[in-house]
Parts: sequence; C-alpha cells; structure tokens
Amino acid sequence: MSFKLAIVGRPNVGKSTLFNRLVGKRLALVDDQPGVTRDLREGEARLGDINFIAVDTAGLEDATDDSLEGRMRRLTERAVEDADVCLFMIDARTGITPVDEIFADILRKRADQVILVANKAEGRAAEAGVLEAWNLGLGEPLAISSEHGEGMPDLYSALLPISERFETALSAAEAAEPEVSLPVSEEADEAVPVPTDEKPLQVAVVGRPNAGKSTLINKLLGEDRLLTGPEAGITRDAISLQLDWQGTPTRIFDTAGMRKKAKVQDKLEKLSVSDGLRAVKFAEVVIVVLDAAIPFEQQDLRIADLAEREGRAVVVAVNKWDLEDEKNEKLAAMKEAFERLLPQLRGAPLVTVSAKTGRGLDRLHAAVMKAHDVWNRRISTARLNRWLGAMVEAHPPPAPQGRRIKLRYMTQAKTRPPHFVVMCSHPDKIPDSYSRYLVNGLRIDFDMPGTPIRLVMRGQGDRNPYKGRKVKNAGALKKHLGKNKG
Repeated sequence: MSFKLAIVGRPNVGKSTLFNRLVGKRLALVDDQPGVTRDLREGEARLGDINFIAVDTAGLEDATDDSLEGRMRRLTERAVEDADVCLFMIDARTGITPVDEIFADILRKRADQVILVANKAEGRAAEAGVLEAWNLGLGEPLAISSEHGEGMPDLYSALLPISERFETALSAAEAAEPEVSLPVSEEADEAVPVPTDEKPLQVAVVGRPNAGKSTLINKLLGEDRLLTGPEAGITRDAISLQLDWQGTPTRIFDTAGMRKKAKVQDKLEKLSVSDGLRAVKFAEVVIVVLDAAIPFEQQDLRIADLAEREGRAVVVAVNKWDLEDEKNEKLAAMKEAFERLLPQLRGAPLVTVSAKTGRGLDRLHAAVMKAHDVWNRRISTARLNRWLGAMVEAHPPPAPQGRRIKLRYMTQAKTRPPHFVVMCSHPDKIPDSYSRYLVNGLRIDFDMPGTPIRLVMRGQGDRNPYKGRKVKNAGALKKHLGKNKG
C-alpha cells in the first residue's frame, strides 16, 4: 500500500514536468503552451527510497460551467479528494496570481494534506515569488525546479513522514490478517498466456477524433474517469488504466484521435498522435473504434492498416449503434465494405456497440479474448506439413522458366502474431499471389481470422556444400599423388 500524491496547480506551471521526473519516464506530454494536460494520468513514482502513486492533473481553471475547462476542473477536484496528499504548484517567476489564491482556498477545505512548491525557482529572478508564496497560508513553500531537478531533497524530506505513516499502517494491517495456506498448482502453463494482475492484457483503443473512445472506456470502468464531451480532440495523452474486464485483468490505453497526416500541423497534435502510435506498439489487441454514421473513411482504413502492420490483433468496434435505424442493412453493408477494403484483416471481428448505453460491450470482450487467443496460437510442425502437402497438391506453385519450385517443409517460427517459415527452392521466384493463397488457407483451415499472419519463404541451397572450400594440405596431397604415379 503506497500513498497517492496529486500534483495540482494553474496551467503551465510545470506539473507534467515534475510528474515525468518522479515516474522516471516521459509519460506525460510537455509543451510551452498552457493546457496541454486534460485527463488524469497516474504513474508509479519514486523519490529516493520512497515509492508512491503520482497523479498528473489538468491545470486548474477559474471555470465552473459545463465548458471544457469546467469539466477539466471538476476532474481535477475529484483527484484532490481521492489523493492522500496534494502537491500545490505555483510558478515562482510569475508569483502569486488571483487564480492561485482561489485554489489555495479550495485546497485548504478539500485536501487532507497540502505541500506547497514554488516551481521554476532556479536563479535569483524567482526569489521574490518564493517569498510571496507564504501569503497563501499553506505553510513553507519548497523552492524546486522540475526541469533541472533542483529542490528534490527538500521534497523528499516533506514526503518522508507521510511515507513512514503509511508503512506503519500497512505493517499493522498485515499483522492483523490471519495466515491462509493456499494449494499450489502443479499444472503446466497453458499454451496461450492467461492475463494476470502482474501481466494484464494490453488493449489500445484507437480511432478518429470524436468516435467515442473515451466514452467507451468510461463505460467499461463504470465511472467518468476520462474527460469526454461533444468537442473533437479532447484526449491528448495516451492514458493507460487498469481494470477487471469481466474477470480479465486488463490495461487499456485511451489514445488521441488520429486525423489525416496532412491536417496535423499543430506541434501538440503531432505529439498526441505519436503518443497514440506508441500505445499501439505496446498493445496486444487494438480496438479500432468507428463512428456508425460515417464508417470506413480513409483515415479509419489507415489506422486499421497501421495496427496490422505493427502485428497487433485487431477488433473493429462500430460505436453509436443505438442511433442507427436500419440496423440489418447497415451491418450487412459494413461487413461487405470491411472484407473489400481491408483484405489483410479478413475475418477480424466487427462488433456493434453503444458506448453511451453499454450495449454490445459483452460481445466486444468476447471478440477481444478470441483475437488474443488467435494471436498467441501455435500450430505443430507435423500438422503444418500435412497441410502444406495438401495445399501444394491442390494448387502447385508456378514453374518460372520451366523450373518447378519445390516447397520442402514448413514450420512456425513464433507467435504474437503467428510467423511461419516455408523452406523452398528459389524463394525469390514465388509470386505474392501464391503467398496470399497460403496465408488465406492458414486463416481458414486453422481458424485464425483477422490476426496478422507473417509468411516467409526461405531458400535451402541445393549447391554442393564443399564447393569453394579450401582443402587443407592440398599441395602436399598433390605431391604425394604424383610420387605414387611415378
């Protein structure tokens, strides 16, 4: 059990920079313009020998309506109430502002414990701002520099009593618990790895802006954890959240909406998109969320193709299905378009859902688990070679320039996604059409719909293995043979 530290303050005072320093990774997007962070981001942090959970929050705005800023403020206020300690950050170079005074008053009423830090305190220009921070009535301000790491020993000293208090409470709780002996399983590991709390199933949710990705994840969580609204492009960071999804330990990544590359000109949007692409690379299953009103636009196809090229299992979720009237006709048209526009993902699950009402989420879970199972599937070499013989007999490979290509044997090199190697003669002469014939056969005969399949043709040389090799003592042997001949 570790304590939770929420980092709060006005926009652009350096909260995300300190968060990245504490977690030891560049998890949160950082930029000079204010208001970069919008959603809550948690991370396992460490300062010296103190371990805790750090929460990066949106900049506190003086707005209480249903505007985007107002919704961001309510999300941050909830993080304050959930945290064990709040780290209130001000800009030492700017000094105390009226907004700082408003939120200092809020923290005195809502937070259990507050640590006041004056960031950007490097140099003499910040001395006046540090002294002015005393007027907030939150105790002694700690002068730090998130960017340069100055003042971290003072922050450690402030957090140490809190850490010791939580460790004492944890020790008392463990002492009170009775010991329970659990049976140890002696069964061998399953062929397909089962997600656990230590290694949860990694799922990335991607799609165009305003497709309903954050709303979908909120519905799975059962709470309004992520910021949502009618505005497109609300999500900026790739936020990872852990949940128990119908009994499956899952880490799910919410990503920023991906627009066409030509339209992405803003520096911050470029950072958001690259953060989402990185989430796809870490995922095992990628859920591509489509808007039922305008499915399979060019950008949808590019996003799905990206997930396939990265080798991830893909599930397509058609959101806002509750708004459709002619459901049967629309579903038939979408399935036909899916098969035609994304042949490389032939057979991938296409699930209709409503993130708003929660309908279809049970089918989405089943589709994700099936895709994960196929992505991890391994086929024995004996089965593969019997299958390969039947495929070659039904449709032999071409004979370029009259020379028949021989497919000798086949094996599976790896899983996640399935990789197959075919040893053959003249691999460079095999046309792509024949490779597609084999890949499609693998999908159908071994029940591997939708998952990316990698097939490599590898040559097995027919030449003399001794050709070109030097023979040891060749000169002495030749001389000896000459004597015997004489």
